[in-house]
Amino acid sequence: MPWTRWSAVSEPRRYKIPESVLVVIHSPALEVLLLERADNPGYWQSVTGSLDAVDEPLDQTARREVFEETGIDGGELRDWGLANVYEIYPVWRHRYAPGVTRNTEHVFGLTVPAPVPAVLSPREHRAWQWLPWREAADRCFSPSNAEAILQLPRRAGRA
Repeated sequence: MPWTRWSAVSEPRRYKIPESVLVVIHSPALEVLLLERADNPGYWQSVTGSLDAVDEPLDQTARREVFEETGIDGGELRDWGLANVYEIYPVWRHRYAPGVTRNTEHVFGLTVPAPVPAVLSPREHRAWQWLPWREAADRCFSPSNAEAILQLPRRAGRA
C-alpha cells in the first residue's frame, strides 16, 4: 500500500524502550568483537540493543541483537547480573519518548569457540574487528562498555 498522509497520521511513532542489553562477544582467549557504528565513524562498541517489547526476556533480546548485528547464532550466553543506568547521549534522545533521558543497560557475555567473521547490517555498522580484551576496552567510546570488557577476565573465570 502506498504511503499516504492518512497512514502517516494513523500510525503512532514508535519510540525505543529505555531498557537495553550490552553483549560482550569474546573467545576463550579473551579476544573481543567490536563493531564500528555507521552513524558515528570511529565509535567502536560491543553489540547493544533495546528491548522490542517491555515484556521481552533479556536473554532473548541479547540473542536477537547478536544475530541482527553480527550474524552470530550460537555460543554460550551468560547474564552477568549487571545493570548500568546512564544518561542517553543527546544525539540519540530523539529515538526515545519526550522526556526520557536515561537508559538501563543489562550486561551479558557471549563466548564463541573462536573469532569468527561478523556479517554486518550496513545501516547499523560499517566495520568489525577482534581485539585482545585490554585493547578492545581502550577502543570503546562508551564508558560502560569499556568497564564491562575490563571485567571480562574475572567474568570468564580467568582472573
